[in-house]
Amino acid sequence: MRTVDAVALIVGIVIGAGIFRTPSLVAANVGSGVEIILVWVIGGLVSLIGALCYAELVSTFPNTGGDYYFLRLAFGKRIAFLFAWARMTVIQTGSIALLAFIFGDYASQIYSLGKFSAVIYAASVVLFLTAINIAGIRKGTETQKLLTVVEVLGLALVIVVGFFFVPEAEFSILPDSHPSSDNSMGLAMVFVLLTFGGWNEAAYISAEMRFGQRSVVKALMMSIVLITVIYLLVNLALLNALGQVGMSGSDAVAVDLMRLAFGKWGVLMISALVAISALASANATIFTGARSNYAMGRDFAGFKLIGDWKVKNSVPVNAFLLQGVISLILIGMGLFTRSGFETMVEYTAPVFWFFLLLVGLSLFILRRKEPEAIRPFRVPFFPLLPIGFCMTSLYLLYSSIVYTSWGAFLGIAVLGLGLLLQFINPSLLEDIGNGSE
Repeated sequence: MRTVDAVALIVGIVIGAGIFRTPSLVAANVGSGVEIILVWVIGGLVSLIGALCYAELVSTFPNTGGDYYFLRLAFGKRIAFLFAWARMTVIQTGSIALLAFIFGDYASQIYSLGKFSAVIYAASVVLFLTAINIAGIRKGTETQKLLTVVEVLGLALVIVVGFFFVPEAEFSILPDSHPSSDNSMGLAMVFVLLTFGGWNEAAYISAEMRFGQRSVVKALMMSIVLITVIYLLVNLALLNALGQVGMSGSDAVAVDLMRLAFGKWGVLMISALVAISALASANATIFTGARSNYAMGRDFAGFKLIGDWKVKNSVPVNAFLLQGVISLILIGMGLFTRSGFETMVEYTAPVFWFFLLLVGLSLFILRRKEPEAIRPFRVPFFPLLPIGFCMTSLYLLYSSIVYTSWGAFLGIAVLGLGLLLQFINPSLLEDIGNGSE
């Protein structure tokens, strides 16, 4: 895989439909237009710090298993198994279902398939993209590059419309007349950092990079900078067109922007754009998710079936199939909840940030356990930057529990089930590989 493929993959995962929803939530929780831009800049900087930490790990220990492999080296196979279980049943599959629901919601605005239109679209996306990726790595990456190009061009359209096709809104850089609470800035940062989430997926393709481990570092840095610039331009365009009051009072800022500029056709245009954004992110998430499932099957006897790699197509077919089945089950939950998207956010967030915290801690542990390992890249200002990364992950773990409801506890319960399985059936942890692939 070339650097341009990795950049397309990371950008495709990170820039999803969230950027079309979170700007209004951020605007509602800060005091001025300047603070809106400030929190997005901070979000980019925090993500860059996290990416620097990951850059050391992926360049020193390149492996198809990504986070799974780092955790195994640092904490042992029990924690590695628990992470692989969580990724298979909660983190990755929940993210796939979440993105599929976004696609379904917006595709339904273009053409409704009836009462369960969103669920039908969501299930169809999982089936289609899983089939595309099973067809082979080249088809998967080519699809991703195409979807990411369309996605970024669509965001460029929002930026151009916000600056040049609507009258400038009257907004002030001074505090809003309705001051926010003491904790509002922290809540705004939660939304921002969640919108930046996904850059760590580069770890799962580190072993497939064509020009060595330092190309992973290059891909991470290029991706974060590009994403930050795009997010800043989107928010500046929205501020220019709608102002802070207009942004904070909107449930769909991009839809309101396009309606203001082009009416009904603008709404249809942005609905298609958001659907494509979700499609791009879902494709990248499916692509990387199967690789940690493959690593789990490669190392643990109880999951040997998903550890089969098809050399002909260069893909873990069984891992893709299992991931697709679990994602479809989670999508089925959307039939019984008021909002499939919100349920999946609650379901995945606490488990995700818990393991991201452990990955940050593994950087310290592996510096001590593997002092002689060749490190093509070392995170600068050690240990200050890794400490900041760990503290940020801990804060988001706390926030993902405090600000959500039953979905979070369901995800935690599924994680607990994986822990219970280790004690009920110890043979699941029997090694059949060493994770060195």
